[in-house]
Amino acid sequence: MTDFLFRQDSYLQASPAIVTAVTEDGGLVLDRTVLYAASGGQPGDMGEIELANGSIISIVDSVHPGGDKTQIVHVPSPGSASVRVGEQVVVRVDWERRYRLMRMHTALHLLSVVLPFPVTGGSIGDGKGRLDFSMPEAPGDPEALQAMLNSMVTDAHPVTEEWITDEQMQLNPDLIKTMNVRPPMGQDRVRLIRIGSVDLQPCGGTHVRKTSEIGRLALGKIENKGKQNRRVNLLLAD
Repeated sequence: MTDFLFRQDSYLQASPAIVTAVTEDGGLVLDRTVLYAASGGQPGDMGEIELANGSIISIVDSVHPGGDKTQIVHVPSPGSASVRVGEQVVVRVDWERRYRLMRMHTALHLLSVVLPFPVTGGSIGDGKGRLDFSMPEAPGDPEALQAMLNSMVTDAHPVTEEWITDEQMQLNPDLIKTMNVRPPMGQDRVRLIRIGSVDLQPCGGTHVRKTSEIGRLALGKIENKGKQNRRVNLLLAD
């Protein structure tokens, strides 16, 4: 198993690590990492791995191999140097990109608060994101929604994590806002993200420590994606 250091500290930008496996495609598995693997609508982190001789391998993506949520494969750029199992390295995240993703991920949780409808899909991008909602009509006052979002941002709600058991999760299905994506279970515990007194939902992604770090938000296009589906786009305006 890979130790997911980003779950303990989303702000940790680098860590020593040991290479535990090299995939057939040259992907690197480490005993610990600060790079988040693509999951739940959040893209995998980019970054770099520094070898003991000082050479640098650029990491262009981070993924869970074959759906195995206990490991992360770091995908090197084509033509990178070969790495041996057991080699000691330093892994670093592309922090500026990660931080923008953290801000957007937390912002989308707020969007699910101002639009309290079942979520049918979503995507977290670099500076932009979206949620799809099961709702019959598009919101009637986008400017009011944007004002509500930015009010929650400036209120500086603390963003914290807590854990419950799989059994507790099954007994509290209303915590799950997504219709098509269920929280990962089977490891005896489920991670929840709490935003002050305004939101609590299962999530394995990375987030800022307080909502004021998100910065000003701009509501983007609201699109019809079917009879009951509405896509709401959100942008980091700062």
